[in-house]
Amino acid sequence: MNNPLTKQTKTALMKRFIRRKNGLAVAVLILLAQAGLAQTAEDAIMMNKAQLCNGLVYMHSSWENYWEGTLKRNNENLGKVSNSSVMYMGAYGITDDLNVLASLPYVWTKASAGTLHGMSGVQDLAVDVKWRAAHYKLGAGKFSAFLVGGFSTPLSDYVVDFLPLSIGLGTTNVSGRMILDYHHKSKAFLTGSAAYVWRSNTTLDRTYYYDTELHLTNEVQMPNAWTYQVRAGYRGKYLIAEAILNSWNTIGGFDITRNNMPFPSNKMNSTDVGVNFKYTLPKLVQLSILGGASYVVAGRNVGQATSYHIGAFYAFYVNKKEGQKHKSSPPNKQ
Repeated sequence: MNNPLTKQTKTALMKRFIRRKNGLAVAVLILLAQAGLAQTAEDAIMMNKAQLCNGLVYMHSSWENYWEGTLKRNNENLGKVSNSSVMYMGAYGITDDLNVLASLPYVWTKASAGTLHGMSGVQDLAVDVKWRAAHYKLGAGKFSAFLVGGFSTPLSDYVVDFLPLSIGLGTTNVSGRMILDYHHKSKAFLTGSAAYVWRSNTTLDRTYYYDTELHLTNEVQMPNAWTYQVRAGYRGKYLIAEAILNSWNTIGGFDITRNNMPFPSNKMNSTDVGVNFKYTLPKLVQLSILGGASYVVAGRNVGQATSYHIGAFYAFYVNKKEGQKHKSSPPNKQ
């Protein structure tokens, strides 16, 4: 809510605000960092009925150059900004065609130069429900269509208003996604997906802020977003190897002004390319290892980050009868 102020009061508050922020720079947009990890809300992999696959993934990203609006630059007062996390991920098959997924990361940030201290803590719990709505033969392969509903919310009271070193944006999100997948008998595949993300407002630890105008409140209205993904490669019984294109587009928001620090409701657009692999051990099909890397090729108000991840997952059947049906199969229902 905006309250009327005298011209002198507005000017004084704006000067205090600008002095506080001057000289600071931009953040990497902290996306739903599950893309390309084990079974995720973006891929065409399903757990069998009563099968639980869970494990840990270590992720690291860093950048020196960033986009301040459309201007690409760096900032010697920050140096290299890095973001690391350890994430627990789990996927469970309610049925062969209905899975529930959950993830929770612990995140820490760091800047190699300047006086800003990094932050750390538990970030956001994410839960997704994936339904395979269609699955049938098409030519020399199989076509599948999926619908995914997602929900995420912060699990700790981390500081939002300290970008680029905040560990999150503090919003509760609801998303709806559609996935289309074609898996050829040669094991080559092509998967495309799109999602709309509704984001709640976030709150700051101060009683006013300035974006493009002065607001006498600690509540910030956050823009929603579209996200798109295309992945293609080889998906076999034990090995998955793929190339991925991701795009995140904020609907609304505003650009970071010159030499100013980022703000949670900035327009944050990002396009990155990457590669991933997952290998299931043939003699121990319950265990899988995975890894990958990505690079931001275009953006707006985000860092040009290079990222990598590595992890391990273990799958087992909660129901022994269901496990006997798939005794020698790897945990990749396709």
